[in-house]
Amino acid sequence: MTERTEPVADGVRQIADSRVLAALTHPVRRRLLDLLAVDGPATVGLLAERTGQAVGSISHHLKVLAGADLVEEAPELARDRRERWWRPTAGTPRWRRADFTADPAAEAVADAAGSLQLERQAALVRGWSAARHDYPEPWREGCAVATETWLRLTPEEARELAGELVEVLARWAARPVPEDGRARESVFAFAHSVPARP
Repeated sequence: MTERTEPVADGVRQIADSRVLAALTHPVRRRLLDLLAVDGPATVGLLAERTGQAVGSISHHLKVLAGADLVEEAPELARDRRERWWRPTAGTPRWRRADFTADPAAEAVADAAGSLQLERQAALVRGWSAARHDYPEPWREGCAVATETWLRLTPEEARELAGELVEVLARWAARPVPEDGRARESVFAFAHSVPARP
């Protein structure tokens, strides 16, 4: 693959290659990236255990992710030459559908990627709803949010809103986790703003 991703700038890696986008949004690979981002580096065996997938399947998906420059080996964590640890590469991957409109095949990949991304996000929210009673009481009240509104915007205003939403989530994602002894759970946060009609 050539020009798989743009260089990392401000902690963001802009995806502009449809093959990298396909690797990024495949459901199993996306879950592997999420696990590596939330839990830190892991071996194939650990990832197989956490996902319920076969070791051979995890190895294949990691090779695809490595070929797309989305994960890399972490050799300093290996206890011997046979043990291989994996971690995400630098930069949070982001993509814009507009970057894929020049080529019909790439545009089809971007459309499919957008659908898969939305399904994944909705599944995580549904999962919270189904399992919320398993969380301690403080997590059940006010920690999850669902909000929506209708706005009347120009295209420029819609882009400004989108940028502000991304910036808020990026700021929280980049903050150092305080070492204050308090228990913290992983929290999935996402936002959408799309042109639509009621």
